[in-house]
Amino acid sequence: MVNRADMEKRPDEVSGMFDDVARGYDRTNDLLSLGNAPLWRIATVRAIDPQPGERILDIAAGTGTSSAALAKSGATVVAVDFSPGMIAEGRRRHPHLEFVEADAERLPFGDDEFDAVTISFGLRNIADPIVALGEMYRVLKPGGRLVICEFSHPSNPLMRLGYDGWMKLGMPLVTKLASSNPDAYRYLLESIEQWPDQQTLAQWIRGAGFARVAYRNLTGGVVALHRGRKPVDPAVRASAARRRGGTRPRPSTPRPTS
Repeated sequence: MVNRADMEKRPDEVSGMFDDVARGYDRTNDLLSLGNAPLWRIATVRAIDPQPGERILDIAAGTGTSSAALAKSGATVVAVDFSPGMIAEGRRRHPHLEFVEADAERLPFGDDEFDAVTISFGLRNIADPIVALGEMYRVLKPGGRLVICEFSHPSNPLMRLGYDGWMKLGMPLVTKLASSNPDAYRYLLESIEQWPDQQTLAQWIRGAGFARVAYRNLTGGVVALHRGRKPVDPAVRASAARRRGGTRPRPSTPRPTS
């Protein structure tokens, strides 16, 4: 079990942690967010702006709650997660969705395949988030949209003080009462504390090659909603690839079935 949220995450252990909490994950998250989780989801869906006929990749989709919300638009949504337990629970709840077990650092999809890529509260759980951002860039079509919803750092000192108090006192009590595995949430809380601020994540997104990078704070900066676009101009994309150290080869792994 992963209890310490350093940046050298072990994917197999993090995956196992999510397996353990899959069934009650959404309920516990709603409690921990003091009811804000559905509001953050609505803001994320609006930022993605899914359209009928589009193909959207939802990474770290968990049980598919966000994927189902996106699919209501008529878009085709592929829900990806590296936790077999989360995927099993997602398929039980949303049998109409396509679920794929995959690592965000090695997405089993072709280049330029999706109109939009999104990840909510999952980037910080990836061993190398910068590599994952490069993969998101690769599978997006030129002009495609990236939307990342992730915990961040409140800028207001009073808000930050109250948030820190809730993290240290309120959250452990809630997870002890509501979660099937409170130790797993200790890891999650520490991963939030160690995650970089809004400006740093925006720099990572630009470094991956995205243009029109921007973010806005939700709930005073407890969460930040980041956006970017894959450039349409081939010259701009080639320049971005050089900055990343060259394009990554298309993965040879066959695409899993739902």
